[in-house]
Amino acid sequence: MNVPFVMDRRAPASLQRQIYDQWRAAILGGRFRPGDRVPSSRAFAAACGIARVTATTAYEQLLAEGYFETRQGAGTFVSSDLPDEALRPVRVAGQASAAGRAIHLSAYAARLGDIKRVASSSRALNLSNISPDLGRFPFPLWRRLVSRHLRRALPALFDRGAQPAGHEGLRLAIASHVARTRAVACSPSQILIVSGSQQALDLCARLLLDPGDQAAVEEPGYPGARQLFLAHGATLTPMRVTASGPSIDGLSGRTRVIHVTPSHQFPTGVSMSLARRLELVEWARAHAAVVLEDDYDSDYRYSGPPLPAMHSLAGGAGVIYIGTFSNVMFRALRIGYLVVPPELVAPFTAAKWMTDRHTALVEQAALADFIAEGHLDRHIRRMRRVYKRRRDVMLESLAHAFSGAVSVRGDAAGLHLTVRFRRGAGVRARAERGDVHLAGTGIYYMGAAVPDECILGFSALSERAIREGIRRLAAN
Repeated sequence: MNVPFVMDRRAPASLQRQIYDQWRAAILGGRFRPGDRVPSSRAFAAACGIARVTATTAYEQLLAEGYFETRQGAGTFVSSDLPDEALRPVRVAGQASAAGRAIHLSAYAARLGDIKRVASSSRALNLSNISPDLGRFPFPLWRRLVSRHLRRALPALFDRGAQPAGHEGLRLAIASHVARTRAVACSPSQILIVSGSQQALDLCARLLLDPGDQAAVEEPGYPGARQLFLAHGATLTPMRVTASGPSIDGLSGRTRVIHVTPSHQFPTGVSMSLARRLELVEWARAHAAVVLEDDYDSDYRYSGPPLPAMHSLAGGAGVIYIGTFSNVMFRALRIGYLVVPPELVAPFTAAKWMTDRHTALVEQAALADFIAEGHLDRHIRRMRRVYKRRRDVMLESLAHAFSGAVSVRGDAAGLHLTVRFRRGAGVRARAERGDVHLAGTGIYYMGAAVPDECILGFSALSERAIREGIRRLAAN
């Protein structure tokens, strides 16, 4: 028989795959029509000089997918009901093919809008990088902890029926950690493991907000929360950030959810005073509102004793505590957690299950060991000293280079400073000339941004790079 195709033994694709691909392409391209007889696998293999089992396996796949069909006592034929038939456009001679109808999107999709993100930088020196220092993280230790659980291969870590609330050992470790470091008193059953703090916020929005409900956000504040609430149909009330934290003056009795970053307000760096925390908790209690306490980088405080988490002051008020390990360890570790009131455990667990079943379990188990064996505490203590030195270098460099032409906020904690340069100082132009990336704070404001206000990160830069970056900003 004449072989309809050419087999290439040097090609990266297997012979079986070549047979399948060439028959499928020939059928869909019209070379073979429905009802055409197909040579038997034995005859095809003999003509091509290949093993019959290779041809038989490819034929079986084509039969299973509906490209071939067999007829009792007659042989194999091209299927009369091709699976891809509906995918081929109907062409009319002399007429261009009509455009497909637009896909209808939901109201949620329409509310998403354009996602505002911090612009990435290709410049040689990024002074606005607020990531943790990956070079200081103990990755060899982390690999050993992950490998430990991969070697054990316990069924509970590889079972689709895993609990959506999270790994039991990690929830226990987190309960102990937040009680010791943040005075958050909770049982492990109140902790829900999520894929980062953004998923935590999404679950809160799904369960606490209906379209038209009012949510309060800090001004300026984290755009990921602001855009998320808008996408869920909420109306936003801005809370002006003062030296004591976000003001509650603009809140109304219709406010259902309040998002705050009290330990180190993002982006200003202000720490909410104890008086303001108590005021906000009491307001939430009186109006049956829920406070989302986003404690995204409370671990790094450089002056004064740490302030207690608002959750520790709640006394029965609706406060949901949100924590993450991304800023302490590394950003790609998408593990965060919620501490919810006991009466909300069931609906939040159900919502997590509906979203993605559960967060990756091997990483959860490794993180449980990382916390329980004391590695997390040691890493935080070590990095607090490193970051404090870098913060001090940045403050000294700014004071030396700009004297009284700059004001700084947020230097008591966190991984960045918010800096306001004197208007007309020309810092942006010098940054561009000096190949320095300098990010403004515009995307964090709902209203008008403050001119010449920038984010300066010190966590991911060496002391030498910090000095050089500030020098370039001040150079004539």
